[in-house]
Amino acid sequence: MFSAITGFIVVTVEPSYLPGESEPDESRYVWSYRVVIENRGDRAVQLMRRAWHITDGNGQVKEVVGSGVVGQQPVIEPGEAFEYSSGCPLTTPSGIMAGSYRMVDDQGVTLDVAIPAFSLDVPDPKRLLN
Repeated sequence: MFSAITGFIVVTVEPSYLPGESEPDESRYVWSYRVVIENRGDRAVQLMRRAWHITDGNGQVKEVVGSGVVGQQPVIEPGEAFEYSSGCPLTTPSGIMAGSYRMVDDQGVTLDVAIPAFSLDVPDPKRLLN
């Protein structure tokens, strides 16, 4: 698991490789990731936008920006957490994801919250001996 703390918000990510959805012979590797966003502060926050930077094993970067997460713009009350799962396909057996959330607290203050960098690695990839 990977975690980052920005102010009073804690973001934890747990990635998992999905061999049943992956097709290595066709350069298709798929991961799921579970995200938990904890509000350890004393005011509610609403997640408005997400921005992801996805880098594959060849160094190619893809940026994904959009409203909320999984079709929602959740309000996270003090002492509560919001959890969701999503997925990421790559054409390489490894990569890295990182990003940020734009949140607004109940007083209208904007917060940019870090999503920790986390690795996407196929467990025990085939290795070729030279």
